[in-house]
Amino acid sequence: MSERYVIISADGHCGLPLADYRPYIEARLHPVFDDWVASKNAERSKKLEVNFEYIMGWETSNAEGLRGAYDPAVRDRELDQDGVSADVLFADADAITGMGSPPFGAGLSAGEIDDPNLAFAGARAHNRFLAELCSTSPERRAGIALIPLCHDPSRAVAEAEWAAEQPGIRGVMIPTMWRDRAPYSSDVYEDFWAVCAAAHLPVHTHSGEAPQEDYNGHLGIYLAEVVWWAARPSWHLLFSGAFERHPDLMFVVTEAAAYWIADSKWKWDQYMGGGHTTKKMAALLEGKISKLPSEYFGTNLFAGASTMSREEIRRRYVLGLDAVMWGTDYPHPEGSWPNTAVKLKTDFCDVPVEETRQLLGGTAARVYGFDLDALQVVADRIGPTPSDLAQDPSLAADPDAPASAKWWLAEYGITPTR
Repeated sequence: MSERYVIISADGHCGLPLADYRPYIEARLHPVFDDWVASKNAERSKKLEVNFEYIMGWETSNAEGLRGAYDPAVRDRELDQDGVSADVLFADADAITGMGSPPFGAGLSAGEIDDPNLAFAGARAHNRFLAELCSTSPERRAGIALIPLCHDPSRAVAEAEWAAEQPGIRGVMIPTMWRDRAPYSSDVYEDFWAVCAAAHLPVHTHSGEAPQEDYNGHLGIYLAEVVWWAARPSWHLLFSGAFERHPDLMFVVTEAAAYWIADSKWKWDQYMGGGHTTKKMAALLEGKISKLPSEYFGTNLFAGASTMSREEIRRRYVLGLDAVMWGTDYPHPEGSWPNTAVKLKTDFCDVPVEETRQLLGGTAARVYGFDLDALQVVADRIGPTPSDLAQDPSLAADPDAPASAKWWLAEYGITPTR
């Protein structure tokens, strides 16, 4: 095995400059699209009024690298400079003023759209661009197609079937919030889960959407809740039995951290009979799921935890080396790009090499079906070594650590099913 790490960023973003989506939109919707572009330009002007120095500083100093949101040659160059062999591509390339967003807001805030026709028109426009971008280097890209599932489950099935046929598209993203539509635990989505499971298309939510109308402009409330909204669909699928009916279905919560997994695991397992106070609920849950809730992590439930905090790396055993995936969030300013090398050295210097390999790429390769042999060729050219990360290659993982991290099993007398 080459010593160079195959890094697969589980969270990257892509998108065209707004007006450039026009050729991907049906001609009959061009007037509506043009109005939408005008409204987004007006929003940017307002943001510049209050945050001009930061916005222009970021956009000016990173002007060339930001073109990687839509230019495949630039993207590959930026990945190479970051030591990243492959990445997972979500929508909404511009996280500051929204000037790289899918038409009509069909990306990270798709649940807010009122008109299902616009939701699907915007999603399809981005998906066609995405397929073209991914086809340039399908071995290095995992495009995540937009599917406005809650707006129309039947049309969502057709779009997922189309996505499954495109080189480089390796997953789908659904709206984080269904708002006043059917929740994801509803039977109306059954055909969609079946298609995604059969086609090996992991289903995603991504942090971003939340009920802004409730916050009265208080950013702190949004920050306190946004992770919960992104993670919420995962327990709707789990406890409604979706993974029992579709064992191959994978669900990934991206850029919503991973810390919530630890407490979810022990508390949900307790519901299965860990203590006299929850025994009354255990039989009801067993009718829907056949394993401990924690046992679905790493097989059906995952987190694209970009950019993974040092604390989450320290808690890797309870979170699950087989469940969490590292990412750069390129080209968003809150991510590690263009300083990924420094971030990796700081955060992984005291992590065993084999565990680092799994967090940085091994789990993502399994989830998205990447060819690790093909990516190793890329990594041998640009990937960092353990020495680059200031790691001690002789540092061995504690074989007892994964088991001891699941403290609640012994404390509550819970018996694993595997």
